Amino acid sequence: MKKRILAAIILGTGFAPIAHAQVKVDMSLITCKQLLESPEERMPFITAWMAGYFSATQDRSTVDMRYLERNTKVATDYCKNHPSETLMDVIKKTAK
Repeated sequence: MKKRILAAIILGTGFAPIAHAQVKVDMSLITCKQLLESPEERMPFITAWMAGYFSATQDRSTVDMRYLERNTKVATDYCKNHPSETLMDVIKKTAK
């Protein structure tokens, strides 16, 4: 009986899913072109980061969703004509 349990544990661990490596993203390097070409599933992450960065540029510790929506639209509209600029520079220029 013990041998069967041990065999089941060994076999079970052999089929355990392999953990994916964590990926770090340097947001200071993201360009407008990369933002506009980002997959849809990545946009919530970028938008959340933008919310924090917008707030930080104004020394606020809160995120006002009205400003987030406005600033995200302004930044993406600006990016359409300036694909080589970094997202951080765009936010500095357009955040209110």
